[in-house]
Amino acid sequence: MSIKVLIPTPLQKLTNNQATLECTADTVASLLESLETSCPGIKARLCDDKGELRRFVNFYVNSEDIRFLEGANTPLKDGDEVSIIPAIAGG
Repeated sequence: MSIKVLIPTPLQKLTNNQATLECTADTVASLLESLETSCPGIKARLCDDKGELRRFVNFYVNSEDIRFLEGANTPLKDGDEVSIIPAIAGG
């Protein structure tokens, strides 16, 4: 099952400067594990010490915010696109 993952610029140093990756996963949680295997250190940027998704990082599956789906348990299917979007604050 091939999932396209869009990587934000601040994390691309962990992906050899690749903006997109192809992963195999059936949930967002398993996608994180797959990303960690291919890009060591990326999970620490996306998850806290308890392994929960960081609040300031947004995940979208086919443009749907996973917070309104099933969170890290959101199922994925072949051809899905997952976008990782860091929150931006300013003033």
